[in-house]
Amino acid sequence: MYQSLDRRVATGLGQAAKAGATGVYAYEDGAAGAFRAAKNLGLKCYYDLPIGYWRAAQRLLAPERERWPAWAPTLVGFGDSAAKLGRKDEELRLADRIFVASRFTADTLRDYPGPLAPVEIIPYGFPPVGETRIYTAHPGRVLKLLFVGGLSQRKGVANLFAAVAALAPHIELTVVGHKSSDACPALDAALARHRWIPSLPHADILHLMRAHDVLAFPSLFEGFGLVITEAMSQGTPVITTDRTAGPDLIEHGHNGWLVEAGSTEALQAALAELLHRPEAVARAGRAAQESARRRPWAVYGHELAVALAQ
Repeated sequence: MYQSLDRRVATGLGQAAKAGATGVYAYEDGAAGAFRAAKNLGLKCYYDLPIGYWRAAQRLLAPERERWPAWAPTLVGFGDSAAKLGRKDEELRLADRIFVASRFTADTLRDYPGPLAPVEIIPYGFPPVGETRIYTAHPGRVLKLLFVGGLSQRKGVANLFAAVAALAPHIELTVVGHKSSDACPALDAALARHRWIPSLPHADILHLMRAHDVLAFPSLFEGFGLVITEAMSQGTPVITTDRTAGPDLIEHGHNGWLVEAGSTEALQAALAELLHRPEAVARAGRAAQESARRRPWAVYGHELAVALAQ
């Protein structure tokens, strides 16, 4: 369906150029046909890469299959065909400007085997800020931890479950997300030990975020991570990694916490620190909400429009 849309756009570019269009904006996996047609018409090609570059993904995630063999069935991103991967590379080669939403995504493009167009980093915006909340974390109370996302080791879930297990029974973990594989006994066993919700409407997820102390998002490869901005907008501080938009949005120890991707020890240490200093949850949560207030989605839209105009 996506390739059909790409062909449809490509077919209409000639008429669009006659009407005054000067460029085409397209997303990964759906840009190759439009970009080929645009080059023939002298139109500029603007490329949106919403997740990291595929060669970097293979380099960074392949070791996880050896590090966590029981969780290997959840790493389903290695099955893309040579034709699909070649199309991704062609899209990048044809682009006149590349837009990404995080420094991490920009960094993954260093794995591209050739010259690239200029890359512009414009982080996404935050949802509307939620209502003022009351924080209940205090010494001796169980820390209410939330994870929202696909249940794959790409999201660092094996590290998360291991870190929480090491701190039991002082952490209560809720997991929201679909399983990436039904053939992973390790995942099934981990989910059985915690509260698992396969899916929720978006409004209910925001409500659930407000009911938890902290969101853990230990992803190993993420173009952005919208759950980070969603949680922060609700005053729920986030522990995330250096392979997400975390470094673009979070000042470590102020409005959230950053840990090394793939390090169970670093994640466990961050959680243990919050058990030791629960007052940090409220302080970081309020700061997170202020960060969200300063960058609504309208700011992203304005910055992207300015970049395209230039």
